Amino acid sequence: MPKHHILWVDDEIDLLRPHIILLQQRGYDISTATNGEDAIELFKQDKHDLIFLDESMVGMSGLETLSALKDIDNSVPVVMVTKNEAETVMEEAIGRKIDDYLTKPVNPAQILAACKKFLESEKITSQKLTRDYLQGFSEISRLLMEELSWQEWIDIYTKLVHWSMELDRFPDLGLSETLANQWRECNAAFSSYVERSYRQWLTSPDSPNTPLLSPKILDTYVLPALKSYSSVFFFIIDCMRLDQWLLMEELLRPLYTITKDYYYSILPTATPYARNAIFAGLYPDDIQKHYPEWWVEGSGEDYGQNRFEKELLTKFLERRRVKLRNDVKYVKIIDTEFGKKIENEILSYAHNHLNAIVVNVVDMIAHSRSDYPILKEIAPNESAYRSLTRSWFQHSSLYGMLKSLANLDNIRIVITTDHGSVRCMRGAKAFGDKETSTCLRFKFGRNVKAEKRNAMIIEHPEEYHLPRHSVTTNYIIAKEDYYFVYPTEYNHYLNHYRDSFQHGGISLEEMILPVIHLEAK
Repeated sequence: MPKHHILWVDDEIDLLRPHIILLQQRGYDISTATNGEDAIELFKQDKHDLIFLDESMVGMSGLETLSALKDIDNSVPVVMVTKNEAETVMEEAIGRKIDDYLTKPVNPAQILAACKKFLESEKITSQKLTRDYLQGFSEISRLLMEELSWQEWIDIYTKLVHWSMELDRFPDLGLSETLANQWRECNAAFSSYVERSYRQWLTSPDSPNTPLLSPKILDTYVLPALKSYSSVFFFIIDCMRLDQWLLMEELLRPLYTITKDYYYSILPTATPYARNAIFAGLYPDDIQKHYPEWWVEGSGEDYGQNRFEKELLTKFLERRRVKLRNDVKYVKIIDTEFGKKIENEILSYAHNHLNAIVVNVVDMIAHSRSDYPILKEIAPNESAYRSLTRSWFQHSSLYGMLKSLANLDNIRIVITTDHGSVRCMRGAKAFGDKETSTCLRFKFGRNVKAEKRNAMIIEHPEEYHLPRHSVTTNYIIAKEDYYFVYPTEYNHYLNHYRDSFQHGGISLEEMILPVIHLEAK
């Protein structure tokens, strides 16, 4: 590995000889200059990785030299070394893009720390990350040998997301394939766990062995807030995974104190089921039973299947005998122009006791990636997909709304999602007639079939709080990263949908979801 090259500029360079010898003994290559003019010439002639720059020199000052060096190459870090502790000098140096400063007299520990910070921090961090990840890998592998609770699965999922996002920063460590294999191993075990446990969750909703499920979101998080705050904003970001939220959270931390809980989506993890269940506070079969005019059953997942969310929410509030100061405000954002309109109006919404705002853009990103090759090129893997989400959020009307709301007092913001998505890499054959639904991660119809190793087979939908249309109706729900393909033109559709982000099935990414609380700072 080539030596790091350091340029040290000081008009009393001979007094610093012990420090220079120490750095040379540590493997650094040192060039020296006693004035700004010589430093600039040396910098032009050779590549340097770090500069130590005296602030007070005869002739060209340190600040003047700093500006000239930055004009030549702004990427090289500069550490200013100064006797002057005046605040104005430091502010001017920082304003000219100094990277750090040390106050004379400097000691060897300070110099070495600066070198490690700017020259070796990535190497040190990556080595520590590798050690920590391998330790975490072993811990998760050990846990998978035990019978895990729903809380422990949340813990495993958050760890996997953490490692995924950490390794995004160091793609050359060679750990990506190891992590991908562990994701697959965990999702296989999680799918088996859900298949064993899900029906028991539905029959014992108050058991400590049952996680919070979609129909309990309003009772748990929104109704208590209505009693304590003058205005509550309830955002549902369709198809948002935990990793996507964490990127959004980074941008919101300066504005809000953020707390998170987690809940499990009902099955299928699809918008017509999961989001209607949230707004109604009911399972899908109960919605169909009590409000048949608002349960729209279709073969696919179009937005019409969720067009009665305001009505379901209003009925929920009536059943709970909740008295609002004014009518609930419900908004669904599915295009940029309308989103900007709501962003401009959002402060006026604080007059409403309850605002329910659905943001469909993340779901559209997931589906569009399958339909538009340019998006798949922009986001070819999980890391790039996260990056795409962050870029959207940074320029979105949602971020604009949240920035505006941070200026208000006595409001509560609750953010969640109806389900996540999983990157589907393996096809599984499904069999059904022409009336069978077309979704890739779940299907229902007359005697729909798939291999049990690829799917959870639901023969009696009523036992899973799912609508039943005839005595022969059943459901199949894809496990892990499988997606259903019919035998007809199998290879065409297998290739078309491979490596697409889908939802409706059983995976950690689709089922374990964050509930976020924002309090303005």
